[in-house]
Amino acid sequence: MALTIDLGTDTGPFHGGASGTLYGLYGDGVPSRNVVEGMYVRTVATKAQDGTQHPGADALDVLAPFVDCGGRDVYIYMTDIYRGFPYQWPGATGEERLAGFMALVEKQVRQVLTTGAYKSHVVYVPFNEPEGNMFGTQEWSYNRISWRTDPRHYFAAWKDAFRLIKRLHPGARVAGPNTSILYEEVSGFLEFAKAHDVLPDVITWHELSTPAAIRTNVAKYRETERHLGIGPLPVNINEYAHNYHLSVPGQMVQWISAIEESKIDADMAYWNIDGNLNDSAVEANKGNGQWWLFNAYGRMTGHTVRVTAPRPNIQYTLQGVATLDRDKRQARALFGGESGDADIVFAHVPAELFGDTVHVRLHEIPWTGQVGASAQPLRLQDRELSVLEGRVTLPLTDLQEMSAYEVILSPGGKGAALVPPSVSRRATYAAENATYTGGGYARNGPEGSPSDVDRFASFGTHHIGGLRTGSDGVLAFAVEIPRDGTYDLSVFANSYNLDDLVAEQGPTNVFLRVDGTGPRELRLPLGYKRAVWGHTDTRVRLTAGRHTLTLAAQDPDLGVTKGDAVIDRIDLALRDEQVTAPALYEAEYAVLGGGAQVSYAHRGASGPGAVVLPHGGTATFWVHAATDGEATVSVGQLGGGEGTLTVNGENLGCIGRIPLFLSGGINKLTVTAASALLVLDRLRVGPGSGHLKTTVYAAEEGVVTGGAKVTGALTFATGGKAVDGIGNGAANALTLSVTAAHTGRHALPIRYSNGEQTPATHYNPDPVCRHADLSVNGESPRRVLFPTTFHFNNFWHLTVPVTLRKGANTLTFTAEELPDFDGAGSPRFRQRSAYAPVIDQVEVTPVA
Repeated sequence: MALTIDLGTDTGPFHGGASGTLYGLYGDGVPSRNVVEGMYVRTVATKAQDGTQHPGADALDVLAPFVDCGGRDVYIYMTDIYRGFPYQWPGATGEERLAGFMALVEKQVRQVLTTGAYKSHVVYVPFNEPEGNMFGTQEWSYNRISWRTDPRHYFAAWKDAFRLIKRLHPGARVAGPNTSILYEEVSGFLEFAKAHDVLPDVITWHELSTPAAIRTNVAKYRETERHLGIGPLPVNINEYAHNYHLSVPGQMVQWISAIEESKIDADMAYWNIDGNLNDSAVEANKGNGQWWLFNAYGRMTGHTVRVTAPRPNIQYTLQGVATLDRDKRQARALFGGESGDADIVFAHVPAELFGDTVHVRLHEIPWTGQVGASAQPLRLQDRELSVLEGRVTLPLTDLQEMSAYEVILSPGGKGAALVPPSVSRRATYAAENATYTGGGYARNGPEGSPSDVDRFASFGTHHIGGLRTGSDGVLAFAVEIPRDGTYDLSVFANSYNLDDLVAEQGPTNVFLRVDGTGPRELRLPLGYKRAVWGHTDTRVRLTAGRHTLTLAAQDPDLGVTKGDAVIDRIDLALRDEQVTAPALYEAEYAVLGGGAQVSYAHRGASGPGAVVLPHGGTATFWVHAATDGEATVSVGQLGGGEGTLTVNGENLGCIGRIPLFLSGGINKLTVTAASALLVLDRLRVGPGSGHLKTTVYAAEEGVVTGGAKVTGALTFATGGKAVDGIGNGAANALTLSVTAAHTGRHALPIRYSNGEQTPATHYNPDPVCRHADLSVNGESPRRVLFPTTFHFNNFWHLTVPVTLRKGANTLTFTAEELPDFDGAGSPRFRQRSAYAPVIDQVEVTPVA
């Protein structure tokens, strides 16, 4: 089969609209600004400020940080001021309910008006799925008559809400009708809206359907516009995709291709927890495979070009999207969705841009689970191919349907040194094909599939349980190893955080052996539902030949399992010199600004080209770090020139070979030219060499006041002790004394846990972010948001940058329940916590 990319057929400027999110942001810092900006999130749909629908995701809490991260619009679901779904709006009659809601609409608009320039980024959504909620047939509706049958009351309510918003906020944008699908009756709604001068500024509906329906229904809507003589209006499909698709790059690239082709905005659906960008973000600052897919999508530039799939517009087959940037002389393609072999064919390759030889870089973006962090995309190929009669064919084998792939085409023939693949000798083994012995065996599933998209994706159709408290089960994987080496082993697993057996300890511990020897204990990841996958990673030394890897609930040397785990698969990847070498980030693939230009005239560049930066020109790289800590970053340049390096907003001064602190997960590194000309080649990011001293401070060694206390009940805290009870007032605090070798910026990785969760009203679990007000040396505190760790005995790291003075410093942690936007009200359903997280320890490291 062949996927053909016609570089000669321009389909319009690149739009980038598929990266929207519904309830994807909890608040400033969850997820981190790096994660939000690096995913190029364009639109956010979220609840009304102080709404009772879910914890967090308040519109005006996320508005400013989102816009500051490059976001475009925040769509406020005004109805989500209410609890429940259908919305539980109070009142004895429809008239009373509607009057109460209109008063809340006015309150919301007046709140928006206090946000200054940010208010221009707000889009009001007065009604959500009116046919199933306020103007449907159920208990909580206006009169239990569907607007699709009798639209008078809904149309009148829309007119009144629209005019109220516009009167209070001149120039405001209002979106609707926000139906669950594009009903035929939407045409009548538009006809009414046109007649009464209340047409939405943005047309919205939901596509919990297929990518094919995106293309079909957008075209259908455009035809309705033409028939009515309106528009064309912007479109936002503000809920799309299912559980089976979200987090899976090979599935999501099919939705992206349809949305980008339609030149609309769209927001991923909210099926699970808020604040993780719809199963894209892990912890606060890490991304999974889906995050890296959207990072690659957001870095596309230029114009899209025609892509012809082997089976056009058929879901679960090979589909793609591609761009051509004539200024950069680059073509980029994202594709995926089907296993097997395929030819990627570039047709009508412009000779004036690429010449007769092209440089090809191929990346794989694998699926790493909903809560499984991912490193940067894997480099599979780096090669040069001849252009024959305007065509270049890249033959590919062994494509994986759950992965997405990126191809970058550049001019070749300049003698660039071809770099090897970033990983080799990979293999995956499904748990359902492993051998289970002992008691407690459970074969669970089937999980998600094209015929059951409400369930979650998994590697196989089933997953295996039995490794739980009281079990003697052993799950044995027979593996074939091609050659001696040290292999990365990833166990993809889940422990449901609210399961009775998991509640006691948190992460479920199991025991790994290789051929019956070398026992070690692994703690498997927690998840918010029963078949949500993360991974636990370790390394094993293996010789060529056959081996048996076992995961057991008991080990004679190490103990017994506590909890309840299910296993999806294990992955093995050979760790050799290629893998341990510094990661390479080519400048010509970076995000450019300030007049920076790609050049292919510099022989000796590490890749096909380099970047010429004028004074003030920038090149930005999104860099992965496995953990918080020191790394060595080398800025490669060709010839002279001066520049500065900024890391996560911290200006570190001159470029060169620099030891610096990287946060675990996503880091933003920007090189800025400080001279008239700087020719940038690449970044090399390798392990640290001990230049930055890290000092660890145990929380229990600090001073606790009021209700804060040292607890020994959390077994996975370092040394078995941590500090709990911080917050519910400033008197309940933790104060640590720390020492800095010099005055300046320092990183504070805080090891914490947060298991707070409120009762949910429907299918969305509702974990609560806690916050700490951190004061350094008595100065005004900074509020830091800590995402859920799914259990109080499950500890993560969150890094906070601070300025310390040379010598002794004090860090004070407090917290109190935050009021509503008006400063007077308070949450009614435990939507905001009064407490800081449990704090285990704090590390102090200079940023550079």
